[in-house]
Amino acid sequence: MEDLLNKESVQRVVKVLSNFDNSLKVEALTSSARTAKDAAISLKCEVGAIVKSLLLRTENNFVLCLVAGDMRCSLNKVKKILNMKDVSMADAEQVKSQTGFSIGGVSPIAHLKKNKILIDTSLSRYEHVYAAAGHPNTIFKISYEQLIKLTEGIEEDIV
Repeated sequence: MEDLLNKESVQRVVKVLSNFDNSLKVEALTSSARTAKDAAISLKCEVGAIVKSLLLRTENNFVLCLVAGDMRCSLNKVKKILNMKDVSMADAEQVKSQTGFSIGGVSPIAHLKKNKILIDTSLSRYEHVYAAAGHPNTIFKISYEQLIKLTEGIEEDIV
């Protein structure tokens, strides 16, 4: 487990968290958190309390959408919010090049490139949520309000 916490991608998350609030910690899980369902089982929490970090490709850029684990991101709603006709899921290579993370471990913070972030309001149902921390077996717990501040994300209805 210590090896996971020393991975470069996880250390980027650790650094951002500690600079924001030293009480926020990355946790290594003994089981996978690659999917929202897996993470919820590992953490013994509701699937909706898991933050899915979904990178979308737009006409000229990328946008990261943070969505509750029990919801689906609506590309049509994102298109309307961004006032764009062409919005689609980014592929694995684009996710890695934009965020520095592999699919399954995409954190909402510590990306290689800065992208606009939309946070779905459905996450506000939970006092605390759990997000990936740079590897499919690492997570961090954070309040919804802290998540907004930390990511500088914009709250929107995107499901």
